[in-house]
Amino acid sequence: MDEANMVDGPESGAAEAPAQASAIPPEELERLTDDIIAALKSVYDPEIPVDIYELGLIYKVDISDDRDVVIDMTLTAPGCPVAGTMPVMVEDAVRSVEGVGDVRVEMTFDPPWDPSRMSDEARVALNMY
Repeated sequence: MDEANMVDGPESGAAEAPAQASAIPPEELERLTDDIIAALKSVYDPEIPVDIYELGLIYKVDISDDRDVVIDMTLTAPGCPVAGTMPVMVEDAVRSVEGVGDVRVEMTFDPPWDPSRMSDEARVALNMY
């Protein structure tokens, strides 16, 4: 993969790509980043009424100079019943973003997900504040 532009999930406190040399113009990178996050927010865990981005299931999003996207994500538990379908749902959502090339979702359970990864928005939605 070329020079990658990384976007971390909400638990890291960062939602913008870092300032680094990129073949993607900054305004396009910002639009891609915003549109990818919006696409991720359209995917919900069927067992929890909160989107996967706010739940903190997205660990990292890499956008290459070729506009290919690699997403590191997890599930709330390794035995989650949507383990087979959730990555496809995420790939499909991000593929719908205009200007995105290939999309690949990589599942990881390191570190394991826990409720501390949720955004404040998710905590309020789940009455966990």
